[in-house]
This record gives sequence, structure tokens and C-alpha cells, in this order.
Amino acid sequence: TQIADAMASATTTMTGMLGAVAGVSLLVGGIGIMNIMLVSVTERTREIGIRLAIGAHEKHILIQFLVEATVLSLLGGIIGILIGLALAGLAAVTLTIPFAPSPAVILLAVGFSALIGMVFGFFPALRGARLDPIDALRHE
Repeated sequence: TQIADAMASATTTMTGMLGAVAGVSLLVGGIGIMNIMLVSVTERTREIGIRLAIGAHEKHILIQFLVEATVLSLLGGIIGILIGLALAGLAAVTLTIPFAPSPAVILLAVGFSALIGMVFGFFPALRGARLDPIDALRHE
């Protein structure tokens, strides 16, 4: 039972460390999405100003940038999942161990990707939506 307890303790520690690495990775990825979207809003300030000046609602600007952030995050997540599956499959073949990817886990990962895009894309989207049309049109 000592060996079983030691193995259970090691498994718990490794699971916790893997969770911490995953959490930090999600945070860093989310901050990257937010920075990219802030740059996008800054570069498109005049476009946003024109759209607001001709009658676009703040809601439409907000939704546009939220969709862009979510799509960007989803693409990154899908590419990451595909690379992860390929590497896990290669490791399984090399080490002759079974490999059975879980569709539920894959869907959960895709869902988290979308959620990260929405959460970290909200501030830049809100910033773009709240631009004053006159100031935005003056922006160079």
C-alpha cells in the first residue's frame, strides 16, 4: 500500500502541475488575444469613427470585435489541438501505448478557446465601441 500511496501522491502532484501550466498558458494566450485586438482597434480607429458617424450602433462595433477575437482564439485552439493530437499519436506509436483521444475533451478545449477569446476580447471590443466618432475621425 505504500507504493500505491506514493504513486497516487505523484499522480496528484503531476495533475496539479499540469493544471497550473495549462492555466498559465490560457492566461498568456488570453493576454495575447487582448493585445492583438487592442492593436486592431487602434489601427482601425478611423474606420470605427466612419461607421459610428454614419449610424452604426455601439453594439454592432462591439459584436464585430468580439467575433474577431473569438474566431482568432478558436483558430489558435484548433491548431493547438491538431498539433497536440498529432504529437500524442506519434508518441503512442513510438512508445507502443494505446492512444484514444476523447471527443468530449476535444470539445471542451474548443469551448475554452472560444471562451478565452470572448473574455479577453471584451475590453478591446468595448473600447472600440465607445470611441467618440469625431475624435475617431480625427485620428491619424
